[in-house]
Amino acid sequence: MSRLICVMGESGSGKTTAMRNLDPKSTYYIDCDGKGLAWKDWRSQYNEANRNFAYTRDIQKIAGLVVNISQKKPETKTIVIDTLNTCMVDKEVKSMKETGFGKWIDLTQFVWDLIETAGRQRDDLTIIFVMHSETIRDDFGYSFTRIKTNGRKLEKLVPESLFGTVLLAKKTDDDRYIFETQAKNSTAKSPMGAFKSFEIDNDMGFVLKALEDF
Repeated sequence: MSRLICVMGESGSGKTTAMRNLDPKSTYYIDCDGKGLAWKDWRSQYNEANRNFAYTRDIQKIAGLVVNISQKKPETKTIVIDTLNTCMVDKEVKSMKETGFGKWIDLTQFVWDLIETAGRQRDDLTIIFVMHSETIRDDFGYSFTRIKTNGRKLEKLVPESLFGTVLLAKKTDDDRYIFETQAKNSTAKSPMGAFKSFEIDNDMGFVLKALEDF
């Protein structure tokens, strides 16, 4: 059973930048957005020549990549899928001519199956799903932040339930980029005792080290 981590946050909250300290020799990066990564010289770290980088937003192809890496690339310990929301939009756009609830059921099944497939891979593999967040506000002013999904069917299934760790990426008022590690009007969560504070630096290298014993 592989370890699944979700990093959620608004655009500009530092989600991709948080991957900067991962080891390229043991990390495979799947760039679903096609915009490249967010730090200097990333192209020398992640590229097709190094066999640690791919661009695709096809959910089924991503699932196949995950299985192939798990089975045939034992040197790879971490896979990053950035961002899953782009894959949802891509699938939705390609299904625009379809009518009825069928297309939403298909989208829900594809996304759910991808996350479940990721969770069934080898024990020493960590798979990080980068996703956008959305903040819901009710008539009384109460706000709650969760993973942004396409279609109410997937929303009702609560994708956070498939992840052992969900980190909320934020930029603070004093211009720090941080992760919230526990729920505070959000679906953020992490194993008990993994982190000493509610807020930590947005450094996935540190996060993976902290989760080694869990």
